[in-house]
Amino acid sequence: MPDRSFLNWPFFEDRHRELAEHLDAWCAKNLPVDHHDVDAACLELVAKLGRDGWLKPTALDTDNPAPLDVRALCITRETLARHDGLADFAFAMQGLGTGALSLFGTSEQQQWLSKTRDGKAISAFALSEPRSGSDVANMEMTATRDGDSYVLTGEKTWISNGGIADLYVVFARTGEAPGAKGLSAFLVSGNAEGLGIAERLEVIAPHPLARLSFDQVRVPTSALIGRPGDGFRIAMSVLDVFRSTVGAAALGFARRALDESIKRVAERKLFGAPMAELQMVQGHIADMALDVDAAALLVYRAAWTKDMGAARVTREAAMAKLFATDKAQEVIDKAVQLHGGDGVRKGHIVESLYREIRALRIYEGASDVQKVVIARQVMGAA
Repeated sequence: MPDRSFLNWPFFEDRHRELAEHLDAWCAKNLPVDHHDVDAACLELVAKLGRDGWLKPTALDTDNPAPLDVRALCITRETLARHDGLADFAFAMQGLGTGALSLFGTSEQQQWLSKTRDGKAISAFALSEPRSGSDVANMEMTATRDGDSYVLTGEKTWISNGGIADLYVVFARTGEAPGAKGLSAFLVSGNAEGLGIAERLEVIAPHPLARLSFDQVRVPTSALIGRPGDGFRIAMSVLDVFRSTVGAAALGFARRALDESIKRVAERKLFGAPMAELQMVQGHIADMALDVDAAALLVYRAAWTKDMGAARVTREAAMAKLFATDKAQEVIDKAVQLHGGDGVRKGHIVESLYREIRALRIYEGASDVQKVVIARQVMGAA
């Protein structure tokens, strides 16, 4: 039985505890799904999650507007990740892909949100480019004003849900000023003329990823999200909300690795006794439990701070993502070691966790970038 004691921490309300309990029961009945066809699996997962109401936290409810509940987002990601990494991916992208619409969209643009919350439309967040991943300010893709339209030209890469998304939030250079101040955000339909899949990208933990080409994709001026030149601020505001949820997903992976390891060392005998009786093994389990709890404290501090009305949680979210993802990697590596040969056997749960965790230390700001963010926040506040 996974440790649930953290739900009694003062960060949470009863609704969060109920969410964790009910979602865990749902996951036990519905996950994992067959990952053989990753596109089909994601479509199935989004449909199931939407059908049963689990996508509600990912976007603004236009009939009852309220700020996004970051603690609910984190609890959901942690729970889903513990059961199925692809389910976490499917959930997360519905939120990240529509975050700009929830925070800055017009009422017309926000009509998409009821569809994504119900699992009837797939969303994507198109920020990274071949030569500008973490360095967003050096983006090269352009959006040129042409009468009552903008014409988008360039490429995006490592785009989650690339090739299966119904809508993309796309960032491009509109040139109001140099660097970060000259970027804007646009809502682009997945079937827009000139939008192509230049390459499908395969990674160690299969997810639907693609490099997208924009060959003079024309969108109306009403597709602009916020104002011209607001793109960098919009992107950072979205990441400010969702970055701590990446830490929550890592936490879910780490909890599963710890649970599997506790079970393994209790059942496996070594030198005539359970592995759990060896002090070295106990040391590994203690280190893993410590890292899990410390990561949870940072993740849910960041989420609670945002939910309490903080305008920005850049420092808290960066700390949560950096620590939780890096420590989850260490926890899972220990789990592999404790499982011996089984730990590297293809298809074993800890082997899949080993592949799942690695990308989280890169996307939405790599670990090294998070250190820069934290340092600037700390020194700027001094």
